[in-house]
Amino acid sequence: MGIRFDSVTVAYDGNVVLDSLDLTVGPGEVMALLGPSGSGKTTALRAVAGFVRPASGRVLLGGRDVTDLPPYRRGIGMVVQQYALFPHLRVDDNVAFGLKARRSPKVSRSGIRQRVAEALEMTGMAAYARRHPRELSGGQQQRVAIARALAIRPDVLLLDEPLSALDAQLRSGMLAELARLHRELPDVSMLYVTHDQVEALTLADRIAVMDKARLQACGTPRELYRAPANEFTASFVGNANLLPVTVGAGGVGFAGTELKVDTADAVAGARATLCVRPHLVGLGEGPNRLAGVVREIQWRGATHRLYVEVDGHAVMADVRELKDPPRHGDPVSLHFAPDDAVLLPAGMSHG
Repeated sequence: MGIRFDSVTVAYDGNVVLDSLDLTVGPGEVMALLGPSGSGKTTALRAVAGFVRPASGRVLLGGRDVTDLPPYRRGIGMVVQQYALFPHLRVDDNVAFGLKARRSPKVSRSGIRQRVAEALEMTGMAAYARRHPRELSGGQQQRVAIARALAIRPDVLLLDEPLSALDAQLRSGMLAELARLHRELPDVSMLYVTHDQVEALTLADRIAVMDKARLQACGTPRELYRAPANEFTASFVGNANLLPVTVGAGGVGFAGTELKVDTADAVAGARATLCVRPHLVGLGEGPNRLAGVVREIQWRGATHRLYVEVDGHAVMADVRELKDPPRHGDPVSLHFAPDDAVLLPAGMSHG
């Protein structure tokens, strides 16, 4: 069952928090809603769940208009960031709660026990069925919350920043578990709200980038990373060098240097933004050379990140760990291949 936002607008006291969202999540697809706080991503998820009523537009599930249906009639499973487990109930009773609370369809007692067992097995929590939430770690509590959402066998699973309360190691493990669940539940559509680009890039089939209540871009992680639609998408999906340039014939001008890049869709003489990912910027001589001065260097284990000032602009370069890295104030040369740069639409603002 897919999800469709048909020009959905949500407003509180006249303040638009989701502006004319048009977006389709295919059956079995994982769609990440990625954006900063206040971008409208959680509001979009709550509109699907039935917790907020759109001021205009429609929400459809499997082609059925559910805009006016209460949450319990939508057949949706939901996982939130704070787990929302009942502390006085054991794990198995927490997982069974959604099944017992649903008014339709009716599930027998034996059916409930079977579904609870299946959900706990799927999330690796079968051995903890008799424990209370206080006896579990944060990661285990989140697994129980996911099991509870899966027990109702939803067609749509909504996840609202489900890993934000976990530490980095637990988050990585849970990401792997969610990816495994996606493989085991190929017919379940997932809408995954996050402000963490790594989560979105790791888990999602497609990413919808949100900012200021509006959809900025939508595509596969690879599409958004390699060919972002605008500056915001480039900076929010991965790190990016965003350089103000002037379009010329067969290239662009930056800091008094002519750089060879694809300008097929650009207008000569126009201002634009050149996007180059830091890992595609090399140290030393090469095509599209930029001369600058090292302002900061960070050791990151397998790589060094260089922050190089080029004519007043900061350029990042992620290079393999250097045995003898340059120091602050040293002059260096950077370079990048013409095919590794993307020219963003002209007329963008520059920081």
